[in-house]
Amino acid sequence: MVIVPTAIEGVFIIEPTVFGDSRGYFFESFNARDFAAATGVDVQFVQDNESKSSFGVVRGLHFQKPPYAQSKLVRVVKGTVLDVAVDLRRNSPTFAQHVEVELTEDNHRQIFIPKGFAHGFAVLSDEAIFQYKCDEYYHPESEGALAWNDPMFNIDWRIPADKVKLSSKDCCHPTMKDFVTPF
Repeated sequence: MVIVPTAIEGVFIIEPTVFGDSRGYFFESFNARDFAAATGVDVQFVQDNESKSSFGVVRGLHFQKPPYAQSKLVRVVKGTVLDVAVDLRRNSPTFAQHVEVELTEDNHRQIFIPKGFAHGFAVLSDEAIFQYKCDEYYHPESEGALAWNDPMFNIDWRIPADKVKLSSKDCCHPTMKDFVTPF
């Protein structure tokens, strides 16, 4: 695998080595030993999740507050998404900045998002199946979120505003100006 650092410390894009032939392909989607050696991050994932969404769905920007904060390793197994991580770490030089990467079933890229980040994605294909590993269990009482369209972040989700599909929860989260970070 190739580890690609991003503009925000601790966030990595992972490009696995894909072995293909006339039968299809094979790749190792995660190896804890190799990941730790390449990044210095020793992570123990405890929960895997999968979602299926249609074009225009925006999920996020979500996080879990301490003491149940989560690191995530995310990837797409079908379709295309724009994946976004926003730095919420109070003392970080990149506080309130974001990283985005296009994840597709063809590029097999993954993104590692450490604790202290809000996370979201937008579905750019007709349909997408999205998988993510978490290093902490889901705790509903620890949920947090920020507005997906906060002008402070200036995220281009690549979807026309009239085509964005949100859950009832995701339509009314606070913006950064009304937010005190727990990280």
